[in-house]
Amino acid sequence: MRIDDRLVLITGASSGIGAATARAMAGAQARLLLTGRNRAALDAVAAETGGRAVAADLTTGAAALASEAGPVDVLVANAGAGWAGPFATMPERTIDDLLAVDLAAPMRLTRLLLPGMVARGRGHVVFVASIAGVVGVPGEAVYSAAKAGLIAFAEALRAETAVGVSVVLPGVVDTPFFDRRGAPYDRARPVPVPAARVARAIVGAVERERPEVYVPGWLEAPARLRGAAPGVFRRLAALLGGLS
Repeated sequence: MRIDDRLVLITGASSGIGAATARAMAGAQARLLLTGRNRAALDAVAAETGGRAVAADLTTGAAALASEAGPVDVLVANAGAGWAGPFATMPERTIDDLLAVDLAAPMRLTRLLLPGMVARGRGHVVFVASIAGVVGVPGEAVYSAAKAGLIAFAEALRAETAVGVSVVLPGVVDTPFFDRRGAPYDRARPVPVPAARVARAIVGAVERERPEVYVPGWLEAPARLRGAAPGVFRRLAALLGGLS
């Protein structure tokens, strides 16, 4: 799908992968509608990329955002939240909050924008998931479950519509995400990849209509092993201490 002069809506665009994607899409000559909760940071990204900033909380304001956006050609559902720690100690309210941001919000926004894409005969939806949604990550049980649900949702959506649907599955990315979840990333391996690398993968997924992209690409190997030989995967994961 061509990106130049198409309207691209990016959620979670005020920092990290979302901001990097705004820069990459601007480089591909897209028209940008950027949304996030941090108004000041969002305005800065919009000024840098020539996009239009609309501050919104997608858990409550998806309908208003979709109405203001108009005919969106590409949705990059990137906004997300995390929480680190044993599931047994996770506050009950936090479970609801993570599922609302990471799973329900992208579903609702897609439901609002998809009919217009179908009617116009063009469109693409990109869900920024995580390797955690494929293999499960200790200490991130609810986040892993939400991303797994997003991956399954995308697969079903892809089968029932002619609109392009992509899932981008990053591993560890160098963004403020880890600080916000309450536990910084402190492992030597895997080395975090730059957000710009994920952004390039998102642009490529739209242009080439790729259903699934792992970043970095080697993550596809353990993901496939998890499906083909789960026992072997679990033994290796325990030995290596996980992928995230």
